[in-house]
Amino acid sequence: MDVPEGFQPLFRTSPVLELIGPLYGRGKGADLVVGLRVEAKHCNARGTIHGGILATLADVAIGYAIAFSADPPIGAVTANLSLDYAGTARIGDWVESRVDIHKRGTRLAFGNCYLCVGEERIARASAVFLIAGQL
Repeated sequence: MDVPEGFQPLFRTSPVLELIGPLYGRGKGADLVVGLRVEAKHCNARGTIHGGILATLADVAIGYAIAFSADPPIGAVTANLSLDYAGTARIGDWVESRVDIHKRGTRLAFGNCYLCVGEERIARASAVFLIAGQL
């Protein structure tokens, strides 16, 4: 499946991201946008993207934006993640993140994210991360 212009395979991965991916990124640091083309493996029995996939996408988008907004990058461990689902996506839809880092302190960082299909916001997430040193 194709990806929008400017997106490349996400620069950092993990076993769980390999399982749900491929994930794509555009930009860096606080401006990082993470995207996913919805496939059948991402969907529930109703044929729409599973809420757990959206939660994972939001967690990665906020966490990576926070971690890589510092130089050198910092370790950020999820302490809390909250999502509100306001829509859905289907096979073939492109879902991307729009992150806002609210505050990055010495021990905690706070971020918000909208997950969108086009201009439609399908989920709103907020997260708190524990700052765990450098990567």
